[in-house]
Amino acid sequence: MTTILVAEDEQRIASFLEKGLRIAGFDTMLAGDGLSALDSARRGRPDLMLLDVGLPGMDGFAVLRAFRETDATTPVIMLTARTSGADTVAGLTGGADDYVPKPFRFDELLARIRLRLRATPASASTLSYEGISLDLHSRQVSVAGRKVELSSREFALAEELLRHPDEILSREHLLSKVWGFEFDPGSNVVDVYVRYLRGKLGADRIETVRGLGYRLV
Repeated sequence: MTTILVAEDEQRIASFLEKGLRIAGFDTMLAGDGLSALDSARRGRPDLMLLDVGLPGMDGFAVLRAFRETDATTPVIMLTARTSGADTVAGLTGGADDYVPKPFRFDELLARIRLRLRATPASASTLSYEGISLDLHSRQVSVAGRKVELSSREFALAEELLRHPDEILSREHLLSKVWGFEFDPGSNVVDVYVRYLRGKLGADRIETVRGLGYRLV
């Protein structure tokens, strides 16, 4: 199911959007401040983000800039009570796909959401490398045409490796991207999940580079 992240600090608006989006057939994630929005966008990997400009802690423009450093393709629609041309330009030049002033009609916002989802390049929804293919929307995985089942964490780890094929990724990097440092940095959780992935993708597909990390080959 398509997932939309609603980054909105006004509870009334957030609840209104969540209800409307679920009725329209979307799954939703909610974030009420800037830091939570950025963390949810990076770790939750939504298909689209509705991003309020006036978020507490870290405003929408700052969230957008930080998000675009690691994700250039996920559609972002900014919501704001500000109506100045300068703010609109700032949002669009900062990487937003659309800019919707408040108050807005939900049916119009829904049309914009569907338009942006259709406009997302197909290549952005699929990662492939040497016979391994990950569909980021359906969460389906195949190896040499054979479907394999991955847990959500295994999928996230495989995705990070496929985004950087033939690159050495340190344990610290993988821990940050996949687990968000919710585990002790000294934990062996990365090694454990690499072992799980080898069992499903192929024992020779993930190389251990002693003292440095892992590499998809």
